[in-house]
Amino acid sequence: MKSTIVIALLLFSNAGYTQEWYTNLDTAKARAISENKNILLVFSGSDWNPSSIALEKEVWQSEEFKADVLTHWVLLSADFPQKNPGSKPVNVQNDNMVLAEKYNRDGFFPWIVVLDKYGKVLGKTGYDTEMSVREYINHIKSFLR
Repeated sequence: MKSTIVIALLLFSNAGYTQEWYTNLDTAKARAISENKNILLVFSGSDWNPSSIALEKEVWQSEEFKADVLTHWVLLSADFPQKNPGSKPVNVQNDNMVLAEKYNRDGFFPWIVVLDKYGKVLGKTGYDTEMSVREYINHIKSFLR
């Protein structure tokens, strides 16, 4: 019985840190407005860009970032894979192109754009692999001031 309770608690605690990544700006804005959060738009090349891969592994998947998401961010992903570009539904590919045209015309990867809940740009940055997770989180949060 005790082991069942412990397992249930572990599953519940991990569920609290689940990240939900949106692919549509309007959907992300609606969520950001309803939760009074800012939007973290991430342009990545998830299967070909070494810095995008490192950012995913070292920052986005860290427990520290997952906890921070709960209070500060609605996550918006614009991923541009090269090995299997047709793996994303057509509507997601189209949404990604619209996001790139508006927020990443130069095609930087990874490229992080901090938006307010209405879609106004507050700041833009790349990924500095020399920063710790906490330093990087603080860096992107510095655009909120």
